[in-house]
Amino acid sequence: MKLYTYFRSSAAYRVRIALNLKGIGYEAVPVHLLKGGGEHHTDAYKAVNPGELVPALEADGVTLTQSLAIIEYLDETHPMMPLLPPDALGRARVRALAQTIACDTHPLTNLRVLQHLKGPLGLSEEAKMDWYRHWMNEGMRVLEAQLANSADTGRFCHGDTPTMADCCLVPQVFNANRFNIDLAPYPTIARIDEACAQIPAFQAAHPAQQPDAE
Repeated sequence: MKLYTYFRSSAAYRVRIALNLKGIGYEAVPVHLLKGGGEHHTDAYKAVNPGELVPALEADGVTLTQSLAIIEYLDETHPMMPLLPPDALGRARVRALAQTIACDTHPLTNLRVLQHLKGPLGLSEEAKMDWYRHWMNEGMRVLEAQLANSADTGRFCHGDTPTMADCCLVPQVFNANRFNIDLAPYPTIARIDEACAQIPAFQAAHPAQQPDAE
């Protein structure tokens, strides 16, 4: 497998965690999102992913995009260490937790949105960061409530083994820490992140451990 990735990309980070948890070897192909205006905008990368986003995963002769779709593909084709529960309600809950991050929160704080705010819309750095902190905290607030108010939350987001939801939670906490978001209001999130940090698969997926880390 070949994973087109960027060390600080939250979406690529999710997929790296999933690959590591399942023990799937892969070739990392770094795509720098800042150098030269962004390597994801080159014609060469557009041929890989017309959406000009990372990650993209080459597997079984095709190229897959969208981190959650990639993770579900990995779960279906490599069932060892499942990242979705065996029951329908459990799968729905894990998907909802993952989508709270990947669909509701992360797109509003993604690099291309922040660049548009500062570039064409002319927002100041302070205004951009106000936007970032608002949507990050709003997403964390919802996720904390979903986790803290459910008996299905265990050591991890769902029970006592990592799932797709944890693959999404850890990169989001990394971003929060990077931009000095106070995690004190989100103790359940912080606790789960700490539990994940003890697992080698999560450690190896960390941005600082990637070949393109700066």
